Amino acid sequence: MDHTLTDRFIAQADDLRRWCDGLSDMQLDAHAVPGAWSMRQLVVHMLDSDLAAGHRMKRIAAESFPLLIAYDETAFAATLYKAVDVALACDLFRLNRLHTGEVLRALPDAAFQRSGIHNQRGRVTLAEMVALYVHHMDHHAPFAAAKRAALGVASA
Repeated sequence: MDHTLTDRFIAQADDLRRWCDGLSDMQLDAHAVPGAWSMRQLVVHMLDSDLAAGHRMKRIAAESFPLLIAYDETAFAATLYKAVDVALACDLFRLNRLHTGEVLRALPDAAFQRSGIHNQRGRVTLAEMVALYVHHMDHHAPFAAAKRAALGVASA
């Protein structure tokens, strides 16, 4: 298997740290873009999403057609993220990406065609999951840059 996606997945391990570099707690909590999450909420969302993704990927690789359950990201952001230590969240995100990437690299090519069933998305292969979470970072990076710009802080 071409591990280009796995390599990209791993290469994004430090992205959250860059998003937050140089921001104060006040800036992390500011809703600089009207109607959007704060940087803290965005970063912790990315962590929670990646923790769920790593678990789902391992289940697809190891189990026979596992059921993968979604969660309400809006409810999480509204109720759980106010006091989360952003530096710790960035560290955990980085370590989870490195760990999950190590697991992915060790799998045989055939494992990436294995699939599970997501309660909202339907059937999803391991290869599609890796691609989805690479895209998830790429999708949210402009939002992080817009928050920094709205705060008057150059992107790191």
